[in-house]
Order: sequence, then C-alpha cells, then structure tokens
Amino acid sequence: METNDKKHASNPSGKSRKITCSFCGRELSGREPAVQGSGNAILCMQCSQLAGKYFEEYRREYGGGIKSKAEMLKLKEPQVIKHFLDQYVIGQDEAKKVLSVAVYNHYKRLNYWAEHQEEPETEIEKSNILMVGPTGTGKTLLVRSIARLLDVPFCIADATVLTEAGYVGEDVDSILSRLLQAADFDVTKTERGIIFIDEIDKIARKSSNPSITRDVSGEGVQQALLKLLEGTEALVPPQGGRKHPNAEMVKINTRHILFIGGGSFDGIERNISSRLNRMAIGYKKDNERTRTGEDEILRYVAPQDLRAYGLIPELVGRFPVLTHLEELDRDALRSILTEPKNALVRQYRKLFEMDGVALEFEPAVYDFIVDKALEFKLGARGLRGIMEAMMTDLMYKIPSEKPRSYVVTLGYVREHFGKTVAEKLKNS
Repeated sequence: METNDKKHASNPSGKSRKITCSFCGRELSGREPAVQGSGNAILCMQCSQLAGKYFEEYRREYGGGIKSKAEMLKLKEPQVIKHFLDQYVIGQDEAKKVLSVAVYNHYKRLNYWAEHQEEPETEIEKSNILMVGPTGTGKTLLVRSIARLLDVPFCIADATVLTEAGYVGEDVDSILSRLLQAADFDVTKTERGIIFIDEIDKIARKSSNPSITRDVSGEGVQQALLKLLEGTEALVPPQGGRKHPNAEMVKINTRHILFIGGGSFDGIERNISSRLNRMAIGYKKDNERTRTGEDEILRYVAPQDLRAYGLIPELVGRFPVLTHLEELDRDALRSILTEPKNALVRQYRKLFEMDGVALEFEPAVYDFIVDKALEFKLGARGLRGIMEAMMTDLMYKIPSEKPRSYVVTLGYVREHFGKTVAEKLKNS
C-alpha cells in the first residue's frame, strides 16, 4: 500500500472524475487526501482514522497496553527485589517476600503479552496486594522502593478523602489522574503502573447493620473501587478534579495496573483473637495474663477478619494477596536509625556536612531516641519527629557558628527534649 497525500479527486488533464472511497462509498471532495492501494482501491481520511482508533482499542484490550518489545520491563527476580528492599527497610522479611513474588509475577505476565501479543493458554489474572500492619512499620516505604527499583509510574492515594461520586470529596477515579500525572501523561506507562491506596481501613463500614443513610465515605467508596481494582476502562480528567460533561477525558484501562492497599486496621487483633479463641480466661491482672502469641497475632490475619472489621466481601476478594507487617521492636528501631541507605543518622550527618561540620552521636543517644519512640508508640515514623525535636536548636546555631565538628551527647538531648515537646509527640 502506498500513501500519497497529493492524490486528489481531479486528474492532471483537468477533466474531473468521481473518486469514491472503496470502504464507505463516499465521494471525495476536490482536495481531500486519500490513501491509494493496489487495484485502484481508495481509502479516505475519515475511514483511515476510524481504522486507526479501532486497532488502538484492540491493542489496548488484548495487547496488555504495551506496544512493542522495546517497552518490556527488565524483570528483577524476587530475591533481587528483596535484597534491594533490605537496603531501605529493616525487618519485615515475610512482607518483603510476599511483595517480591507478587510484583515479579505481575510484571512477568505483562512482559509475556508484550512479547507474544496474545493471551497465554492459561489466563493469569493480576493479584492485588493488601498489607496490614501498625503505623510506622514501613508499608509506604516498601511500595515506593519497589516502584523506584522497577522504574514504573507510582502514586499514593489517601483513601480518607475519597467519597462516592456526587458527594463532597474526591471521586475514586481521581487516583487514576494522579498516576497519569506521575507517568507524564503517557497512557501506556500509566496502564502498567502501581497505585498504593493508603489508609484503606478508614473506608470500612461504620456498622454491620443496614443504615437508612448512605455511607458515602465508607461502603460507598468500597463499591466504587470494585471495578477499578478488577479492571475497567475509566474516563478520567488529565488534570484531576471533578468530571464535567464538556471536559477533556483520557481513557485508561486498569486491567494491568497493580493496586496495593495498606492500613493499620487498629483493633483487628480482637477479631483475630476471637476467631482463634486465644483470649485469656480468669481473674489475673492484665500484666499477668499469658495470651499466646499476643505480639505476633497479626501473622494469623485472614480474609474473614477483614470482613468482620468492615470491608465488604467483594473488596476483600479483589485483594487475593494478604500480608502483614510486624510491630517494630527495640532492636529494629535502633537499626533503622543507623543501617539503611536512608537512615536518619546518615541524613543529619549529610545536612551538617553541607555546612562543613562533622556530626557524631554518642551511642547512648540512640537508646534515648528508641525509648521515646516505644513510649509514644509512633513506630519508625516517630523517630524523625523525635530527632527533629531534639536537633532544632542545634540546626539553628551550627550554620552561623560553623565548628569543624560536633558531638551530640545524652546530656544535650535530655536538656533540649523538654516536656512540651514530649507532650506534642505523645498527642500526635
């Protein structure tokens, strides 16, 4: 087939002759471009655009959203992914293994479609992931690290601001707009990205009993998420915000977008203990009771516990991979301060190094910080707040005084970590 935009309805001799499209039968105007094939077949511009749209939709539906082998991801084996996560997240070995395997299988499936452009004989569905764990245990950091390793678009959506369509708040489709923006408005990249839905436990049903009012920020959001998680073609505004009839829309197929949910699910331990029949019996004091595995009860979390907490069965079923994150103990918190590539101590040393100051800490300071984090039950996220509180005065003075080195002592920390600061952190 040969394309010639200079082929017109009039011939060089000046004698007009009728030229019609071989596809739709429409008579072409005098200067309308057309495509001429073998046997004097003519294809008009409108039919060629229509054919292009059809093949594009076909590719999106059956080609996995990937155009060619050049767009295939360089897969990382599960052990490689876990080793990378070990550099940034301390502990949580079980959660790292589950995430590494699930992410590897998901993108291995996409690469298969990119190479063969066809469905395998055995259809492999995507496996969305749900992480349950206390605040500050590394849920967000795990997902962000995986997205950075694979170099795929990634966004974080806060479930607390989502409401049912038509009510004050953000529509569920708005999280696709964020992923589209993270992919620089490339639809193909968007359709193989990762969306982390944080605080997903906050959209649990308020009550197990039917209500006469609409639960627009709870069960209503869960219902709206169902199709999005399973796979649908959604029309989203590129710049976010509410949908308008005359607004520009972008079609995004969520069939191959990996959704990862995370939440603290505060109080779910009671549901797990009740199901396992592990509640203590007797008249002993609370500190004398011996509940088996109380500190590791989350490792027994199951879908029925999530349903009892307030998630509808349809939503739980769309998160087939369920894992937990353990609460961080003293040793883990101390390691977080010094060992990872993004360790807090390394960050502060780098900040002072930019001013030409060598910063050091007494080992006893680490124990003080860990004790406060355990006391306030803030997890790893609370470590930064504690360090900021005790380092503010030092960061205020050092840039002007510019000493060659400075050692943070336990006495300095106790002096500058006053009761007011402790109360703020405790109530945060």
